[in-house]
Amino acid sequence: MVSVADELIQHFDRALKTLTGGQSARRENPSIELDEAELSDPERTHAAGLMRVNHTGEICAQALYEGQAVTARDPAVRERLLGAAAEEADHLAWCAERLGELGSQPSVLNPLFYAASYAMGALTGLAGDKVSLGFVEATEDQVCDHLARHLDALPQQDLKSREIVARMHEEEARHGSDALALGGVEFPRAIKQAMTLLSKVMTETTYRI
Repeated sequence: MVSVADELIQHFDRALKTLTGGQSARRENPSIELDEAELSDPERTHAAGLMRVNHTGEICAQALYEGQAVTARDPAVRERLLGAAAEEADHLAWCAERLGELGSQPSVLNPLFYAASYAMGALTGLAGDKVSLGFVEATEDQVCDHLARHLDALPQQDLKSREIVARMHEEEARHGSDALALGGVEFPRAIKQAMTLLSKVMTETTYRI
C-alpha cells in the first residue's frame, strides 16, 4: 500500500514535470509525418500564440485531474481520472514540441494556472464524484469549443499545428462523454457560461505571455 507521504511525493514529482517540460508523450506526435509549412512572421506568431494557449490548457488539465484524483471517493473514478490525465500528458508534450518548432515557448503564467486548477479540482472532488465528473464534462465542453475556434483561426497551411489540435479535440470530447457515462451530473448552461468567461482570462493572457 502506498503511504500518504509517497503519494504526496508522486504528486509533487508529476507537478514538477508538468511545469518544467519533463512530461514525455507515450504516443507518437500525430504531426510527425507532416512537413513544416512556410509561414509569414505574423502567421507564425499567431500560430504560436494559439498553441501556447493550448499548452496552458493542458497544464490546467493535468492539475485539475490531479486535484480531483486526490479527493475522489470511488477508486474506479480515481483511476479513470488519472487515465485521462495520462492521455492529456501526451497533448501537453505535443503542444510543447510544436511551440519549439514555431520558435516560441510556454507561458510564464503556467505555475499560477496550475495552482488554481489543482485547487479547483480538489474542491470539486470534495463535493462528490458526481459533481467532480460533471465538472470534467463542463470543462471539456469549454475546451472543445476553443479548440474548434483554433482550427478555424490557425493558418490553413500550418498542417502540423492543425493535426495536433484536431487530435486533441477528438480526445477531449471523449473525456467529457466518459465523465458523464461514469455518473457525472451535467452542469446547467448558466454555470457553463460563467466558466466560459473565466476561461477567457487564461486565453487572453497566455496568448501573449
